Amino acid sequence: MLIFPAIDLYEKKAVRLYKGDYAQMTVYSENPLEVAMGFKNAGAEYIHMVDLEGAKDGTTPNFDIVASVAKNSGLNVEIGGGIRNEETVARYIDAGVMRVILGTAALNDPDFLESVCKKYGDKIAVGADLKDGQVAVKGWLETSNVSGMDFLAKMQNLGVKTVICTDISRDGAMRGTNRELYKTLSEKFSMDIVASGGVSTIDDVKALREMDIYGAIVGKAIYTGDIDLKKAIEVAR
Repeated sequence: MLIFPAIDLYEKKAVRLYKGDYAQMTVYSENPLEVAMGFKNAGAEYIHMVDLEGAKDGTTPNFDIVASVAKNSGLNVEIGGGIRNEETVARYIDAGVMRVILGTAALNDPDFLESVCKKYGDKIAVGADLKDGQVAVKGWLETSNVSGMDFLAKMQNLGVKTVICTDISRDGAMRGTNRELYKTLSEKFSMDIVASGGVSTIDDVKALREMDIYGAIVGKAIYTGDIDLKKAIEVAR
């Protein structure tokens, strides 16, 4: 299993939200590249980044930060937040990003998703952000009437290879990950599933690895010291 330490970006800073609430934001660093280098020094090979401003309004205000991390950190970068057209997809891939994550666009524009999946293959991932079992969009500010399971089945049929599935109720809440959800997903789908939200102890990492999950995103628990990143990477292997 792969570990993806996470950097959420807002106004070019590394921040974390509590349950996706922009009003409950903690700034952890003014220098995201420095944070990424810390991850690299702990043995990380991958990094998960989210442009929180972009996720709200479909822009890329933190593009330069992401490009800098892709260029200078030596980490494999995946980025989500605000990627809603092919021009943005191409721009990130040209900047050296390993994989771009489509969320709102994957739900609202399946033709676009199918087109970029055909063109870019496994460089495209889909973010399924779930709130009470339904898919949430636009930086989690809106909840759709589409069920997570229906959405994921559709993604698999469209040929999506990787899905980052977040349980919003647990994100940044340090309540442990939703093991039941990820067990169901790993049994039901053949896509690579990345677990996100609430991974707050080494036991969570062990439990996910035992389910044969492809990857786990660890965010707040690294910043608070509840998870030692180096140990998490060893356990995941």
